[in-house]
Amino acid sequence: MLALQALDAAACAGLDGVFCDIDDTLTWHGRLVPEAFVALHRLREAGLRVVPITGRPAGWVDHIARMWPVDGVVGENGGLWFTMREGRMARAFLQDDATRQDHRRRLEAVAAHILAEVPGTALASDQPYRELDVAIDFCEDVPRLGDAAIDRIVDLFHEAGATCKVSSIHVNGWFGTFDKLAGCRALLADLWGDDLDDAARRWVFVGDSANDEPMFAHFAQSVGVANVAGFLHRMSHHPRYVTPSPGGHGFAELADHLLAQRR
Repeated sequence: MLALQALDAAACAGLDGVFCDIDDTLTWHGRLVPEAFVALHRLREAGLRVVPITGRPAGWVDHIARMWPVDGVVGENGGLWFTMREGRMARAFLQDDATRQDHRRRLEAVAAHILAEVPGTALASDQPYRELDVAIDFCEDVPRLGDAAIDRIVDLFHEAGATCKVSSIHVNGWFGTFDKLAGCRALLADLWGDDLDDAARRWVFVGDSANDEPMFAHFAQSVGVANVAGFLHRMSHHPRYVTPSPGGHGFAELADHLLAQRR
C-alpha cells in the first residue's frame, strides 16, 4: 500500500465523488468523529458527490440519507440504497418483497444456530432495523471475540449456503450474491445513469475492513484508513493507499488531501 500523499493531483482533478464506509471509517471507538462529519460537508461544498456504502441496516440508512450531508446511502452490504428526491425518501432493493420475506425466515434459523454454536456471540443491536441480512456481533456490544470465533461464524454461514462478510464489528450474512460493489453499481445507475466500470476512476473509495474488499478491488483510487491493517489477512485485494490515522481521523486526512490536490 502507498502512503496517502502518493494520491496525486492528476488523479484527484477528475473526481466525481467519494464512496465511504461508516463504522471505523467515519467513526472511531464507536463514535462519529466530528472532523469526519465536517469533512462530508466540505467535500460536497467543493462539488463532490458523497455516498456512504455500509453494512448498517435499512433503519440507519433511512436516517443517514435524510439527515447527513450525502447524496444517497447504500446499506446492508449492498442490498439496498436510499436517497432523498425532491424532499421525499426513495427506497430501492436488489431483492423483491417476497424474496426478502423468505430469506428472513431462513436467516433467523441460521442465526439461532450460530448463537448456539459460538459462545459469546449475539445478534447485533441494530438487527430489528434490517431488511435483507442478519448481523452477528463479535465486538460492538459483546466482549471482543478472537479470530477463531469469527472464522467459525463465517464457516456456519457458508455451511447454510449464505453469503457473508466480516466488518470491523459484525459478521453479516445474507442469501443472494450481492455485495457493496453491486449496491454501488445499482445506485450509480439509478441516481445518475452512470456505469460503474466507466466511473471507477472518477471516484475514491475509503474503507477499513474485509467487507470493503470488493470496493478496494474495483476502484483505482481505493484508500484504507490506518486501522485497515488489522483486516489485511482477511483480504486478497488491499487498498492502494492508506491514511496516517485510523477511523474518522483518517477520513478527515483524506478529505483534506483531496481538497488540497484539487485547488
